[in-house]
Amino acid sequence: MEGLYEAFLNAVRSISVSQILDVIVVSFLFFKIYNLIKETRAEQLLKGVVLIFLIIPISEFFNLTMLHWILNNTITIGLLSFVIIFQPEVRRALEKIGRTSIFDKNVQLDKEERNKLISNIIDAVDNLSLSRTGALIMVEQKTGLGEIINTGTRLDALISSSLLENIFVVNTPLHDGACILRDKRIVAAGCFVPSLTTNGTIGQHLGTRHRAAISASENSDAIVIVVSEETGIISLAINGKLLRNYNKEKLRNVLLAFMEKNERDNIGVGEKVKQWIKKRKSS
Repeated sequence: MEGLYEAFLNAVRSISVSQILDVIVVSFLFFKIYNLIKETRAEQLLKGVVLIFLIIPISEFFNLTMLHWILNNTITIGLLSFVIIFQPEVRRALEKIGRTSIFDKNVQLDKEERNKLISNIIDAVDNLSLSRTGALIMVEQKTGLGEIINTGTRLDALISSSLLENIFVVNTPLHDGACILRDKRIVAAGCFVPSLTTNGTIGQHLGTRHRAAISASENSDAIVIVVSEETGIISLAINGKLLRNYNKEKLRNVLLAFMEKNERDNIGVGEKVKQWIKKRKSS
């Protein structure tokens, strides 16, 4: 027992700081990768890959030649198949990694500006809901929506509830498409969302507008507001999930929470250092 304890101590002493750091970094990367693919089709693929890696040594041990050959070749072509089949998930994962850049620094709004902006949005959405006017509004976050913006008509106008309502008036040139909001401005309207979601769990009663909203939220971190022209129901698409039956107050709280979080996340490194120095001086 004493020899075992001594061997354990020797093993611990032989571990260098760089080795500990190496394990921590690799563990963190695996954790982040799992979070990126969690609740996607790629998660099921990962489980299948793990199962294959467990079966390969078993097939070799029992001399199951054909099974061993099939499993080895499956792994060989697996990476290429993964990129082809799960291209949307790979793209979203890379975009999420890109959003974490320490150099991001978007326009910062003070409390009064933020509240005014949210009020204009929810007033317009509420009026569109009451009149059962279909609408699709995308609030850009860190992922740029330039590709979608280029399909519509550039406006570059300050956000106001009256302008948002007028954009979606039926039988006008811009009503049948998405309206893109960036910071304090309406960037474009009448925009075309290039794809509809392929999520099989979406109810058949949801139409093209809702499916386009879900697809846009799957491929970006945009907050997408949808108003149904059939029922007037307000829905919110975030991270590929559609949340329904929003009222004015609930929508305000969600938009406020997201904007406050994004403003905290978007503070550049220089600004964070300044805030830290200011905090140290005041304490």
